[in-house]
Amino acid sequence: MEERVILVDENDNEIGTMPKMEAHEKACLHRAFSVFILNEKEEVMLQKRALHKYHSPGLWTNTCCSHQRVGESNLEAGKRRLQEEMGFTTDLTDSISFIYKAPFDNGLTEHEYDHVLIGSYTDNPIINKEEVADWKWMAIDDIRQDIKENPKTYTVWFKIIFEKFDEFITLNNTLDK
Repeated sequence: MEERVILVDENDNEIGTMPKMEAHEKACLHRAFSVFILNEKEEVMLQKRALHKYHSPGLWTNTCCSHQRVGESNLEAGKRRLQEEMGFTTDLTDSISFIYKAPFDNGLTEHEYDHVLIGSYTDNPIINKEEVADWKWMAIDDIRQDIKENPKTYTVWFKIIFEKFDEFITLNNTLDK
């Protein structure tokens, strides 16, 4: 059965569902989430997407991301996908949300109402090789610099979402608490 995404309006109100591929082909606005996991050194756990992914294979991105299922909260969805991709769960906080649109070279477009979820974890993940090729911890300042120097090694959406995440934690001193 093909995965469906939740279509939303500009206020995140549900307006229906659509098969995931169709939503990406038609650039329809749909609900999504992006998880950022930090360790005690305030480093972000990044993942490198599996090489066989239908878009953005082999590129670095946030800890995990996906789409909520019908009836699933943002936090439930984030924990589910964190377990599926990275092999662990942890408490998450729903921090910020925003709309972005990012076209890919293959004709697909991410047009998402994205909820950024933040959590902490200190152990190594047990990655699902079907989803993730590799992982690493990286300091926020280093990510910021590396995106400037090597933008093509990161997913399109990560560059957008990281900027919002970085602004959020800077403004709210989230990491100093």
